[in-house]
Amino acid sequence: MKVAVVGATGMVGEVMLKVLAERNFPISELLLVASERSVGKKLKYKGVDHTVIGLSDAVAAKPDVAIFSAGGDTSTEWAPKFAEVGTTVVDNSSAWRMDPTKKLIVPEINANELTAEDKIIANPNCSTIQMVMALAPLHSKYKMKRVIVSTYQSVSGTGVKAVQQLENEIAGVKGEMAYPYPIGRNALPHCDVFLENGYTKEEMKLAQEPQKIFNDRTFSVSATAVRIPTAGGHSESVNVEFENDFDLNEVRQLLNDTSGVTVQDNPDTNTYPMPIYAHDKDEVFVGRIRRDETQRNTLNMWIVADNLRKGAATNAVQIAEYLVENKLV
Repeated sequence: MKVAVVGATGMVGEVMLKVLAERNFPISELLLVASERSVGKKLKYKGVDHTVIGLSDAVAAKPDVAIFSAGGDTSTEWAPKFAEVGTTVVDNSSAWRMDPTKKLIVPEINANELTAEDKIIANPNCSTIQMVMALAPLHSKYKMKRVIVSTYQSVSGTGVKAVQQLENEIAGVKGEMAYPYPIGRNALPHCDVFLENGYTKEEMKLAQEPQKIFNDRTFSVSATAVRIPTAGGHSESVNVEFENDFDLNEVRQLLNDTSGVTVQDNPDTNTYPMPIYAHDKDEVFVGRIRRDETQRNTLNMWIVADNLRKGAATNAVQIAEYLVENKLV
């Protein structure tokens, strides 16, 4: 497989290379691609130096697969150019997610929708991926009506500038600000930009993307997304109302039996998911599983995952693995 990683010098790009190496993805030739200012830089993959190239050169090389993590504008402009030369693009930006002609894929849930004709495939938002991983088996069994989610998102979701802001604040150093306010000792109910309806783009992604992934518009999602001063890992408080009643032990069993999901749920031993434990892992962790005692057929749970791995890089690599295994590239 000739593979291009677009945005290789960014935070997600670095994790992408790590995940490709860990999972031993079948690469015969690796193209590391970034913006003009990074061209010529050297990056290591499996101990070997690779020189970063520009987008035009990468298109000319006609890779079999290109995994993008370079921002929406880059994806909008360049993904179609790769697709034109026969490359299958797995895109990590928000550019194609809600495009009705493109598939939005979490491999454990809907990879079977993919065909060889899908040349641009969208990777969902990090917060969406971990939420739907936990919701999928429960929706299948009990049928969701309404989901209310509040997120507690790490600064790594914003990027390297935000991580630097938090580190500067901890060290008492004045520096460039990624956010309009300090993030240390603070919580910002502000992820991405505000829209006319008063919600942020991040909140609307959480509302819209699950319906597309499940191919089901019979349930609704209402979201509040909050940035907190953790370096990595997103957490979510999720309240789900179902059509049908459930048994809590069965809920735990369904989640435990779901590939990619790990239940951490024992109040007696203070066992529950936390970003510090999710760091560098690919699983989605679920705990604090309990009945909402104020409303029928309603469940509360707490969902945590490493947003740079399953929330971004790992999910994209899993999509590429599915394409290879099923001879779609």
